Amino acid sequence: MVGVALQQELPHAQFLSSKACDLTNQGATESLFEQREIERIIHLAAKVGGIKANSDNLATFCYENNMMNNNLFHAAQKHGVTKILSLLSTCVYPDIASYPLTEEQIHNGPPHFSNYAYAYAKRMLDVQSRAYRDQHGCNFITAVPNNLFGENDNFDLENSHVIPAIIRKVYEAKQSDGNVTLWGDGTPLREFTYTPDLAKILHFVLENYNDPTPLNIGNTVEIEIKRVALLIAEIIDFKGELKWDSTKPKGQFRKPSDNSKLLKLGWSPADYTPFSEALENTCRWFVENYPKVRGVE
Repeated sequence: MVGVALQQELPHAQFLSSKACDLTNQGATESLFEQREIERIIHLAAKVGGIKANSDNLATFCYENNMMNNNLFHAAQKHGVTKILSLLSTCVYPDIASYPLTEEQIHNGPPHFSNYAYAYAKRMLDVQSRAYRDQHGCNFITAVPNNLFGENDNFDLENSHVIPAIIRKVYEAKQSDGNVTLWGDGTPLREFTYTPDLAKILHFVLENYNDPTPLNIGNTVEIEIKRVALLIAEIIDFKGELKWDSTKPKGQFRKPSDNSKLLKLGWSPADYTPFSEALENTCRWFVENYPKVRGVE
């Protein structure tokens, strides 16, 4: 999803999918750098998923993400890469923290229990970036987006995040004249960033940020999950009932972030696409491309 958006933002850059190189394999990663001239990297590769996927695959998420990061950083430094911009996630922040979440709080306590393995692997990207900077002088930086959504998302009900999961459930329930049951009670608040916006931000950060500390880059407008579901139902014209299963986990109640450092660099809040517009774009893309979308076909 992010890769496709970034490819539209940077059409002349090289883009490598997991099919081109398995970054969990050290030999394959070394071979990649031997075959190509690589100057700068935007590191998006990760084993990701929603709350269920995280809870069910703690060891897998920990192992695969750490292997990707270790192999990539080692090969990049060895082959003279001048800059790496790596993506973290707001899940790296402690479960108990001061709001809004500021970058210096990242290592102040354990992350939320529901996805601690993925969160710690992502935290290590910050540690690794600073370690390579201190020992080798590498200009390795990190950025922290929040919840991402948009066209080309993963709509697999076992592994997707909240917005694509709701979109798929609502659309398929409409097709079958059924109702929809969603996890939790809908009360948690989340910040969401549209992936075309994220692509522009990553380009901006790559050119304008060189500090060792992470940088929050997400849209900081909070919205209730229940409100998200109602908007999706309205956009898709779903007339059935939205039910909530409070026996299922709902995650942290809120985790608002502070993007003031990004704004001081010159990014403007007006540069983010309004949530309702971005959500409508995403729903329209899903309906137009269903069932040939990732996680469904």
